[in-house]
Amino acid sequence: MNVALVKNDSGPAASSLLSAALGRLPGTGKVVDIRREAFSAFERTGLPHRRIEEWKYTDLRALMREVLPLAGAPDAAALARAKTVLASVAVDGARKLVLVDGVFVAELSDISASEDGVKVHTLREALQSAGSERLLETTVNDAMVLLNGALATDGVLISVADGAKLSHPLQIIHIATASQASRASRSHLSVGNGAQATLIESAIAADGASGYQANDAVVVSLGDDAALSTIRLMRDAGDAVNITSAKYEVGARSKLNLFNMTTGGAVSRLQGFITLKGEGSELIINGVNLLRDRQHGDLTLVVDHAVPGCTSRENFRAVLDDRAHSVFQGRIIVRPDAQQTDGKMMTRALLLSDEAEADSKPELEIFADDVSCGHGATAGALDDSLLFYLQARGLPEKQAQALLIQAFVGEAIEAIEDDSLRERVIAAAQDWMEARA
Repeated sequence: MNVALVKNDSGPAASSLLSAALGRLPGTGKVVDIRREAFSAFERTGLPHRRIEEWKYTDLRALMREVLPLAGAPDAAALARAKTVLASVAVDGARKLVLVDGVFVAELSDISASEDGVKVHTLREALQSAGSERLLETTVNDAMVLLNGALATDGVLISVADGAKLSHPLQIIHIATASQASRASRSHLSVGNGAQATLIESAIAADGASGYQANDAVVVSLGDDAALSTIRLMRDAGDAVNITSAKYEVGARSKLNLFNMTTGGAVSRLQGFITLKGEGSELIINGVNLLRDRQHGDLTLVVDHAVPGCTSRENFRAVLDDRAHSVFQGRIIVRPDAQQTDGKMMTRALLLSDEAEADSKPELEIFADDVSCGHGATAGALDDSLLFYLQARGLPEKQAQALLIQAFVGEAIEAIEDDSLRERVIAAAQDWMEARA
């Protein structure tokens, strides 16, 4: 059934999007009620647009226009295509958890290679149990989060026990095989007190997948004295839309290290809502957008310092060619009781074309007086004198540019603690630069 939600439509056609999907979405009773409530709230606002401050630079009514119908469950042919592309993103040694068009696929996942202290379930299974409606509850007032809560088809629920220190990363892999369709998934990760884990999130399109829309969400909680490193590598199809919402809660003396790199997709947005709710917690966020043609990439972050003595660092780099558009929105909130907060953010954009565009909107909302907070933003072209220096020593122009670009994004990439993962990200950046040649 080809039912779409047009940007200004909130009538019968909009309602039929949920009605057409309910028959195959997991959950009954209160789960269905939660879905209906979320979709009704979404209908009241529709797709986000430029008159909503948080979406000022990413107007989905113009960029996305409509919500496509949910993709069907992948058939044998789709799974074969997914298996073919899986090898290109699977990280050696990582435990793979694969979702194809928003549906968990056990035969492509490492469901039997579990380390002690880790439990993995699927959202679809969990939603059959009493009380599971909380897994779809929306605590963030955002249209795309509401839509995700209404239409989430599947996801993974990962629990890391207290004190467990995982020796291998967990990798959630989203593979798109359908065209002109949407997907919605929601995953949860709980890292116990004193536990340590690494999570890799990857998105890629199988051959032939085009024009799809992804609306994914991840909900993460860290206990006290825990540590989590998250690396996101987005390589969607060139005409795809990917909106990912991530909610994190960080306990006392815990450390959360996030890295995001976007190289694919026509429209991509990661919106992160992070609450430092335990004293002495630490947050490090680094991001890189490598965009060309008419790509649009958006990193929007809200960091809430809710308690005293927490530290946050945000460092973002964008490299833009042709008519690409990059957006960084960063808000640091310091609550009245959050004394001795140390929060900094910096964004830099490198414009390789006169038609490229970079928008930055750093914000500080400070309600305490004993704090150290700041922000900065720069944008500019490659240094002509450095280019001349390199070319005078025999390097072709594109190779000279690639060296300078690599140095520009290097500070953000170097924040990845794992050597092998860092090298993988460097290789992905080099692939992007070589494609420019």
